[in-house]
Amino acid sequence: MDEKKQEIESSSNEVPEKSSTGLDENIAGLLCYLGTFVTGIIFFFLEKKSSFVKFHAMQSIVLYLMLGILRVGVGYVPFVGWILKAVISLIGLVLWILLMIKAYQHERTRLPIVGEIAENLLEKNSRN
Repeated sequence: MDEKKQEIESSSNEVPEKSSTGLDENIAGLLCYLGTFVTGIIFFFLEKKSSFVKFHAMQSIVLYLMLGILRVGVGYVPFVGWILKAVISLIGLVLWILLMIKAYQHERTRLPIVGEIAENLLEKNSRN
């Protein structure tokens, strides 16, 4: 029984990995989403070693730029444009909260389409 207790204590006392920014990876990942694509861009250029932080930064950039472009585009749709803009804003808010929570929990949550685009862009960037 003491072994189980010691195992639980040692796993809860693990030191989180640091990013090159000096922050824990999960905190830096959360901050990538905090200011939408702006903080994503900042962390993308500041981070030098953590693939976890780089991924969340790129996913934040891609997601919020795409949502912004969609909001502007649907704004031109007659009659229902304002409803579509509201729906897109609500989706953005839900994803903002969810992705910050997942990043804080140190999960590499990959969104459909957006996550794939982010990974492809990261792969191309790492080759350069």
